[in-house]
Amino acid sequence: QVQVVESGGGLVQAGGSLRLSCTASGLTFHDYAMGWFRQAPGKEREGVSCISRAGVITTYEDPVEGRFTSSRDNAKNTVYLQMDSLKPEDTAMFYCAAARTPWGGCPGSRPDRYNYWGQGTQVTVSS
Repeated sequence: QVQVVESGGGLVQAGGSLRLSCTASGLTFHDYAMGWFRQAPGKEREGVSCISRAGVITTYEDPVEGRFTSSRDNAKNTVYLQMDSLKPEDTAMFYCAAARTPWGGCPGSRPDRYNYWGQGTQVTVSS
C-alpha cells in the first residue's frame, strides 16, 4: 500500500521560512518524480514545483520561482520543499504527489499526471 505523508506546515509571518517534508512508502521511490501542489480556499489546486526522480531536474511555477527550493533524498524516500520569503498569498494546503516517470523528467503541473497523493499540510502566512 502506497502512503505519502507531508509534514512541516504551520503559521509563519510574512518574510519567514518553512521547510516541508514528504515521505513516501510502498513504492520504488527513485522511479517517481515528486511534485508539490497547493490549494487555497475557493481556488483550484495548482502546481508549485516538481523534482525529477534523480533530483537532476527541478521546475517551479512562476509565483514561487526564486523563493522555493525542492530537493530529495532517495535513501530516505523523502522530498523537501524549502520555502523562503513567504507571502500571505502563499497561504494554502500544500500537497505532495508522486508521478511514475520512466523517462526521468517531470510530468508538468497537471494534477492528473500524478499517481499518488498525500493528505496535505497547512501553511498559513500572516501579514
